[in-house]
Amino acid sequence: MNWKKKQSLLKRQAIIKEDVLWKLKTLHKIAAAANDKKAKDILLLNMEGLSPVTDFYVICSAGNSTLVKAIADNIEDKLAEAGVHPTHKEGYADARWVLLDYGDVVAHVFLEEERDFYNLEQLWADAPSESFVENTDD
Repeated sequence: MNWKKKQSLLKRQAIIKEDVLWKLKTLHKIAAAANDKKAKDILLLNMEGLSPVTDFYVICSAGNSTLVKAIADNIEDKLAEAGVHPTHKEGYADARWVLLDYGDVVAHVFLEEERDFYNLEQLWADAPSESFVENTDD
């Protein structure tokens, strides 16, 4: 492999690595922001290879619509501090299911009964998933 091809390959690998790190940081920031406002049952779904729309979902729930809005607001605020803004926001006025689309990561903040009804966890059962646990080693 000649030097120019090797440089090009290394640049592409660096870009891919940076992209993956951005997605994982965004995923963690969303989950941590939801956790800060006492979201329940925070679940991270890896949608890579399953959805043409996004790579990750963060799904969480709350007991009332006021808390759904507070969680969604905190997610937006925390990501805005890092210069990241949703490309799309849906459901905020009713606060039964708020969707915040950050491109590669989508946050779903549900009222508990809405989450039970739509059951995205079952719909995307093929997606690798894990519960969010706040890292307390900081």
